[in-house]
Amino acid sequence: MSRLSNHLVMILLAVSFAAGAAMAADRPRIGLVLGGGGARGAAHIGVLELLEELRVPVDCVSGTSMGALVAGTYAAGLTPAEMRQRLGEADWKDMFNDLPAFEEINLRRKEILRNFIPGSETGVKDDGLSYQTGVVDGQKIKLFFNRLVGASRGERYIDKLPLPLSIIATDIGTGERVVYREGSLTSAMRASMSVPGLLSPVVIDGRKLVDGGLVDNVPIGEVRERCQADIVIAVNVGSPMMKAEDVGSLLTVSAQMVNILTEQNVARSLATLKPDDIYIKPDLGTITAGDFGRNAEAADRGRAAAETVRDRLARLGTTPERYAAWRDTLNGSKRPRPVVDEIDIAGLKEVNPAAVERHLHVKPGDTLYSEKLGDDLNRIYGDGYYQSVDYKVLNERERNILRITPVEKPWGPDYLRFGINLEADTSNSSSFLLRIGYHKTLVNRLGGELLATVDIGTDYGALLDYYQPLDPKQRVFAETFVSYRNQTNNIYQDNKRLAQYDSGTTSGALWLGANLGVAGQVRVGWLEQQRDFKRDIGNPLLPDFKVNYGGWNVRLDLDQLNRLYFPTDGWSARLNYFDSSEAGFARIDAETLGAFSIGRTVFNARASYAGGVDGSLPFYDAAKVGGPLNLSAYARGQITGDDIAYLGIRAERIIGQFPLGFRGDLRLGAAIEGAHVGRFYTETNLAGRDYLDSGALYLASETPIGPFFLGYGRSSEGSWNVFFTLGVR
Repeated sequence: MSRLSNHLVMILLAVSFAAGAAMAADRPRIGLVLGGGGARGAAHIGVLELLEELRVPVDCVSGTSMGALVAGTYAAGLTPAEMRQRLGEADWKDMFNDLPAFEEINLRRKEILRNFIPGSETGVKDDGLSYQTGVVDGQKIKLFFNRLVGASRGERYIDKLPLPLSIIATDIGTGERVVYREGSLTSAMRASMSVPGLLSPVVIDGRKLVDGGLVDNVPIGEVRERCQADIVIAVNVGSPMMKAEDVGSLLTVSAQMVNILTEQNVARSLATLKPDDIYIKPDLGTITAGDFGRNAEAADRGRAAAETVRDRLARLGTTPERYAAWRDTLNGSKRPRPVVDEIDIAGLKEVNPAAVERHLHVKPGDTLYSEKLGDDLNRIYGDGYYQSVDYKVLNERERNILRITPVEKPWGPDYLRFGINLEADTSNSSSFLLRIGYHKTLVNRLGGELLATVDIGTDYGALLDYYQPLDPKQRVFAETFVSYRNQTNNIYQDNKRLAQYDSGTTSGALWLGANLGVAGQVRVGWLEQQRDFKRDIGNPLLPDFKVNYGGWNVRLDLDQLNRLYFPTDGWSARLNYFDSSEAGFARIDAETLGAFSIGRTVFNARASYAGGVDGSLPFYDAAKVGGPLNLSAYARGQITGDDIAYLGIRAERIIGQFPLGFRGDLRLGAAIEGAHVGRFYTETNLAGRDYLDSGALYLASETPIGPFFLGYGRSSEGSWNVFFTLGVR
């Protein structure tokens, strides 16, 4: 925008302000107060709809929590109809999950997420351990606020808005009430909505800020002070107190404590209302603070509550011409999409700016679109280095500067991570595992990472892995690891456990590889292994043995599934080739998986093959099948052979959802599975069958500590298995 255009806009706004002041001179000053209440705050939209219909202008507005969101977007120029549409279109479940779409995360990060409990990340600092400050960082929530108020068209400042606005937050360190009348609009909105424990606090000017509802949930006094309001329209959407018999768990006790604090300050605010003020408290029924999917219903209930005082509100209305002039002052704050002249990456300390740039599709000379930029920023966040990734659009010397502002995790870059696994079935197999990992990221400016893990349990072992990108944009890398793992291997015959071996495997490898964007990796290198089999239970005539071998290893891993464990869409493919001339065999493993959804039903299919190339696999490196959703009627690894092909088709019905802030859903599933074994090493009694089959019924879910399965599998030849698994593997 040229300097002349800027001057014209300022002149028009000044004229609008003058017109508004003249209009206010012959009518009472009106202050609008929008209280906090989470998803219940969508009721404010219904109230605003009636105010618009009755042509009621307001002279200032204050808001807390969800009320701050509605007040901020209203002051920024959105109409109630636009708010209803935008909030209705928003995917709130996804918004409370910071991670980008899973297919937008690089493969190494996916492997870390799958091997450890995602929420277990604990910082390791010189002065001790450091923890995440909330279940949700609020990455997508903040970008949604940016889109609502048009921050991609230029940073929105509270003190530059045409309607005087106050946003209430709480300083969690001092307990003080903090009022924002200036500064970043979206940052203040985000701070006011930071529910303690769920959303991470926002740090502004050194103050750690959380939900303003703790100190002033219906900020009536603020509008009296801000614009000397003669009449206050106050809307209270706070959650009611729970009954004593409903308060029992730690979670409900904490929620009730917040309710008590909130109700106390609300009572003080309401006591200041005067006879001419208008108080609106919608009947929101069973709508809770987390029911964002019921936004439209809440808005309708807010409208219904406002209708009960319609006559009093109507007396505050003005003429169509005057209301249009007032409304134009809000609409005048909207700006055209800017063309980016320069991109600036600010605030990085440990991360190389090139690692951020690799995810940016917007370039100087491009018109800026907030949706596309948001996708890029979420992809940057998905690298795992940041607490948040935001942006500002600044106009300096008639140039539009897009400033990317990543905030590196204050509890990083070194972490402890944890994992747990429990398994049991009716085929004499059960196990438990506790995993502890030390993950040192950003070892150098190229983004080197050291990962050391220890597994304790039925199976145990240790891993030391070093991953080193070789260029600033992390397109190529070298990786080396050494590991030891002791596993319990059961040998089956005639559907009975014949023996149990302790199998110790020492491995080491060195690879060179390339990252294929966020789609996956390809790598080639040398893999060396030593395997030691010692009989623990079974026939004493069965031998112990040890073998050493190494060979070339080529791997291709592609993953475009949209979820961590239970995808609803996407595909993945893996190919692993190992060739050991000294051991005299070559092995290929291949797998592909696809998923799609129709409504609440998810369909997926998995096909895999493991076998020898130009010869049979040795028994110590045999192909295996059996276990949950891998021929479910049999125990894990019950059937071994020289080559095995598998195909499984599943249908899963989503029957439940986890609350906001937690990933995943609850599913009821059914599977049809089949496998072909070229040559049986175990269960040789099945050698005459062209294929093996299994059906399964199961419950499945992605829990906070990993995937959960409880199911029953049965084959046509009579084998059956009840299985339970929980956690990472």
